Amino acid sequence: QVQLKESGGGLVQTGDSLKLSCVVSGSAFDPYAMGWFRRRPGEERQLVGSITWRIGSTYYEDFVQGRFTISRNKVVRTLYLQMNNLKPDDTAIYYCAHRDTVVTHYRDWGQGTQVTVSS
Repeated sequence: QVQLKESGGGLVQTGDSLKLSCVVSGSAFDPYAMGWFRRRPGEERQLVGSITWRIGSTYYEDFVQGRFTISRNKVVRTLYLQMNNLKPDDTAIYYCAHRDTVVTHYRDWGQGTQVTVSS
């Protein structure tokens, strides 16, 4: 059993940057991938992007448009989301999760961290 805890959110202005972190604690951890998700006000949770844990291959949804970068540090078991050129549409609660294989669902969701981008 692992626990995920996000941090790094806050209130920023359009065009600013933020770096989110997701720290993994608990038992041995070697997932297939970790992902960043977000839930914008009034909407369903959506995938932002993901990274394979061992190799570090990344995937991003189209709306990212090269503004975000996902990385991980396996030694300290931390996932990162560097967000640049933030827009008001990026206002959301950001979550991290992991999945054990390429075909399993994401699980062990953190509580999320709020990102608010003012115009």
